[in-house]
Amino acid sequence: MEITEHIKYLTTEGQLLADAAERAGTGAPVPTCPGWQVRDLLRHTGMVHRWATAFITEGHTSYHPAEAEPDLDGAELVAWFREGHGRLVTALTEAPDSLECWAFLPAPSPRAFWARRQAHETAVHRMDAQAALGAAARMPEPDPEPAFAADGIDELLCGMHAREKSRVRTAEPAVLRVRATDTGDVWTLHLSDGAPRAVRTADGPADCELSGPAARLYLTLWNRLPVEAVTLTGDERPARLWREMSAVTWS
Repeated sequence: MEITEHIKYLTTEGQLLADAAERAGTGAPVPTCPGWQVRDLLRHTGMVHRWATAFITEGHTSYHPAEAEPDLDGAELVAWFREGHGRLVTALTEAPDSLECWAFLPAPSPRAFWARRQAHETAVHRMDAQAALGAAARMPEPDPEPAFAADGIDELLCGMHAREKSRVRTAEPAVLRVRATDTGDVWTLHLSDGAPRAVRTADGPADCELSGPAARLYLTLWNRLPVEAVTLTGDERPARLWREMSAVTWS
């Protein structure tokens, strides 16, 4: 997926997130993030947007800590989020392809990394904001488009959980396959006592397979939908391990 496409999704997803948060109110609980209210979601995502913007605009070539989350609430907090999201979109749009700065996943370039990572960061949290509206108040909103969702699955399996910090580990090796029925993409995840190893093919037999539309798989693998939202075949234990251990945290 091209950088311009990631920036397009980042733009749209951030606007949808802010709109949903405004409708829900900052005190509404976020069922997909237990213990959080919408104010926590806005403060966290807005902080991450500003953190990413600093790498892009200031050119930090090593890890640089984020600023503290603001003590804002209500309309002021929503406005703060919108402002930071806009700054991130502008920074990525104006950054040259030759940008040099720190990144924490392999990518064609730092600009490509930050555009992809922030597009998916924002898309997942957009779903959290919409979950806070509750079924009765929720307006129909688009699922992630198939190509974007497949790109997000790839980043999650081949990037985020390829790192040593992944907690998805098991003393009994297992193979989890993920198959997007609408895009044709397939990933095979080899689980062991080390970091998961993902390959982008149907690599041999699998103990468990999760299949379905890319958007459903994307949200299920990010633990925003239950496993029942997709089709599970085979041994459910690898899927349960993923569910219990795959949460990506800030710290």
